[in-house]
Amino acid sequence: MTKKQVATNKAPGAIGPYSQAIVAGNWVYTSGQLGMDPQTAELPGSVQEQARQSLNNVKAILEEAGASMDQVVKTTVYLKDMNDFAAVNEVYSTFFTEPYPARSAVEVARLPKDALVEIEAVARKK
Repeated sequence: MTKKQVATNKAPGAIGPYSQAIVAGNWVYTSGQLGMDPQTAELPGSVQEQARQSLNNVKAILEEAGASMDQVVKTTVYLKDMNDFAAVNEVYSTFFTEPYPARSAVEVARLPKDALVEIEAVARKK
């Protein structure tokens, strides 16, 4: 199996020893994406804004890899506070259509940069 690194300046660069995504065969595995603006590296204040930017970052990475949001089969959503589940769902539902990807959502003690949400995805390439 060959692995290919994916990198785009349309999403924040990695802040550690990892890739924005890896393509393995016909599959794209993104790293968790915070809701950071790729130009300023700033996090917006609300969980909805962070979720929207996180998903925009995922989208940009998938597109760089030759995939799209329509081809996402699984996501994982990491939440600082599970009480934000409904607010994140509102934003999340604007990025996906039925059949929705499989998904896990977990509350975590802390996220990098004290973010409120982080989202990762697995997609099959076009």
